[in-house]
Amino acid sequence: MIIAYIGLGSNLDQPKQQLLQALDELADMPETRLNRASSLYASSPMGPKDQPDYLNAIAEISTGLAPLALLDELQRIEDDHGRIRGRHWGPRTLDLDLLLYGEQVIREQRLTVPHPGIAQRAFVLKPLEELAPRLVVPELGTIRELSAACKDQQVRRIK
Repeated sequence: MIIAYIGLGSNLDQPKQQLLQALDELADMPETRLNRASSLYASSPMGPKDQPDYLNAIAEISTGLAPLALLDELQRIEDDHGRIRGRHWGPRTLDLDLLLYGEQVIREQRLTVPHPGIAQRAFVLKPLEELAPRLVVPELGTIRELSAACKDQQVRRIK
């Protein structure tokens, strides 16, 4: 079993419910166990500003799925939530990103791990820091170091 970290995000159709349901669905994936999840975090959209704020979270899973099989499962869950791939960084019902897959570095046409941009996104780093403050992102550094470098980005923990 490999420990993997999944980023969850939503800003459409009851985002909190989208994320909570997606966590349940992650736990139901084949050969996978949901170990734990971060709190929910709110942030302004990274892309176009004419959309609602996002809710984000991180899930830590243990999985026997190979990276591309895991990606396929994540995309199936997104599709089940009505995910439409419209404009880049546009609004979405559910976004599931494979952020880290063990300590592996993967560079394939369909998948790059660590996830591109992970080091510049406080809405990913803050919940990751909550779950695993000593985690090292391959080729980039520790979560604490990366998170400190994004301290100017506004991310609010939701209670």
